[in-house]
Amino acid sequence: MITVLADGHVTSPRGWQAAVAACGIKYAHRDDLALVVSDVPATAAAVFTTNAVKAAPVLYDMALMAQGGELRAVVINAGNANACTGTDGDAAAVAMARAVETALGLPMNSVFVMSTGTIGVPMPVEKIVRGIDEAARRLSPDHGPAAARAIMTTDTRPKHCAVTVALPDGHTITIGGMAKGAGMIHPNMATMLAVVTTDAAVPRAVLDTAMRQVLEVSFNSITIDGDTSTNDTLLVMANGMSGAPPITDLTSSAGTAFLAGLTAVCQYLAHAIVRDGEGATRFVTITVRGARSHAEAKQAAMAIARSPLVKTALFGADPNWGRVLCAIGYSGATVDPNRVVLYFGGMRVLENGLPLPFDERAAHTLLDVPEVIIEADLKLGEGEATVWTCDFSYDYVRINAEYRT
Repeated sequence: MITVLADGHVTSPRGWQAAVAACGIKYAHRDDLALVVSDVPATAAAVFTTNAVKAAPVLYDMALMAQGGELRAVVINAGNANACTGTDGDAAAVAMARAVETALGLPMNSVFVMSTGTIGVPMPVEKIVRGIDEAARRLSPDHGPAAARAIMTTDTRPKHCAVTVALPDGHTITIGGMAKGAGMIHPNMATMLAVVTTDAAVPRAVLDTAMRQVLEVSFNSITIDGDTSTNDTLLVMANGMSGAPPITDLTSSAGTAFLAGLTAVCQYLAHAIVRDGEGATRFVTITVRGARSHAEAKQAAMAIARSPLVKTALFGADPNWGRVLCAIGYSGATVDPNRVVLYFGGMRVLENGLPLPFDERAAHTLLDVPEVIIEADLKLGEGEATVWTCDFSYDYVRINAEYRT
């Protein structure tokens, strides 16, 4: 059984602590650095942006994970992406890890580094090192919510949650997490930072498999604007402090329970990112069924989700089914337009490729709500996929036009 913890956060699992500091990287009068630390070494799995232009911390972390060791800490700064910063940026990522090593007495190769913010600006390393030293003196299991706030950039609210999972043998494990992201959100591991912690004991290979399974139905099933960032990273860490036996088989009863809990946390965080999309006014669920495969269903659903014409129509609550059908047509999925059925909010508007007479005012009302559902049936097979997106409003343009000013 999964229980959602009220105000759960990244340090809700046993043996995890966090701290924050105000370094003055870009923002005045707010925390912009977070430190999350395990009391004991934790197994870890991570996945990184698919963008060919990778930030210095991403390259650092990829090399770190290739060593196959355990982690003790992750340090995250907001306001500067440390991307396109050359060898100085590489040195800055190393300096952040070394500062954690010095402040906490941890091995440098057990420290993961994340950055988010403006691209191409030199890192104020001295400020960040001072902030790490300050944060290291304030570690507490109660500072998870503060850590989620510290990593925000254009986000309007922090994103964190936690669940407990009752295992069949009577043990209970906890899974918590935090994420940031509101723009540059597009799947294939792009456009956000997320840290997930658990007190379950999970070997690295099993944790990596679990993370990738869950990634497909969470962070890789959302899009806000179709842009893939230089920094995006999902990190999952398991320190085993629950006392439950190690989860070594994801098909076992304990393994399926762990997967369900990890899915719940990652989907909550992914949905929270979409709900906080820059200028968003509607959270949109898009389901495509009847495709030749799951992959083709997702292909079609993502084409709808990232279409600017669909997203602007949704902002206006315009039941413009033509834009949806057009997106399906160019998606690359196998489509017979003479079979397609479309629904807006449960109202059938297209059948066998032909428009049905429907009440435009009623359809507008169905779309003029905070949560919108679009469904398409391709009637070609058993493939089905669901993705999540938001609308494009005037504020999306304003926020991104003013980002550097």
